[in-house]
Amino acid sequence: MGSLRPWARYLLLVVAHLLAMGLGTMVLQALEGPPALQLQAQLQAELSTFQAEHRACLPPEALEELLGAALRAQAHGVSSLGNGSEASNWDLPSALLFTASILTTTGYGHMAPLSAGGKAFCVVYAALGLPASLALAAALRHSLLPVLNCPSAWVAVRWQLAPAQAALLQAAGLGLLVACVFVLLPALVLWGIQGDCSLLEAIYFCFGSLSTIGLGDLLPGHGRGLHPAIYHLGQFALLGYLLLGLLAMLLAVKTFSELPQVRAMVKFFGPSGSRTDEDQDGILGQDELALSTMPPDSPALEQTIPASASEQTPAC
Repeated sequence: MGSLRPWARYLLLVVAHLLAMGLGTMVLQALEGPPALQLQAQLQAELSTFQAEHRACLPPEALEELLGAALRAQAHGVSSLGNGSEASNWDLPSALLFTASILTTTGYGHMAPLSAGGKAFCVVYAALGLPASLALAAALRHSLLPVLNCPSAWVAVRWQLAPAQAALLQAAGLGLLVACVFVLLPALVLWGIQGDCSLLEAIYFCFGSLSTIGLGDLLPGHGRGLHPAIYHLGQFALLGYLLLGLLAMLLAVKTFSELPQVRAMVKFFGPSGSRTDEDQDGILGQDELALSTMPPDSPALEQTIPASASEQTPAC
């Protein structure tokens, strides 16, 4: 496959992507189609039963108008159901969560602006806030990556691992840490506090939030009679979880993207011309990381590193 032309490689990548989309479409249709039809039939049966019992005092047209108004309000996060703990959608915790969902591109969709001014402000706020959020995440990631490299460098020196093995060990360890601390542990807490969701649904919510999918079909505290203080505390906890969890996901993705196997795959689908300055910088960073994992008294280190390069090698 190395003899393929660049256009053929890109075509192969597009075809693989389309096949993956088609596979996902067929699987979702097979899994979600029957339950959706069953729920629709159940809803129609309940509606018919309700109309048959109250046809004398509630005409069908009036019921449909009432249900339409309720559904339109529900689309904007406004509902008259519950005991009042969720009555104010734009209090301080809810507004903070909505703001964080914009800046992190999660977008749960559980609430939306109603006024024209609010919609216009969201457009301007997202246009200015998203680049600032990305810059902040990049700065924090750049500062934290050397700290995360220290344990893997120590293990590589201790066990005399090759650079490729050390990079794979670091990526696996960071991925396992993020999965346990930011997916499994919060899912267990959510499962224990919110009793109307299963453990699978809790894991589904945590992963959907950290991957910025944010479907919004499951939110902590929604649909339950929680005390207002507990509900607001949950909103603040979700805000902190989003900010810290997304940073951890960025660190994990960056670490996995630097694996030799991933870089080789990207290089295969990349242009076949000469290396760019960015590629040279990436190779230099990999060489410095590999040399930093070798023992200080290694003969190969003394033979391959000039004096100026050894001074620039970061130490943990």
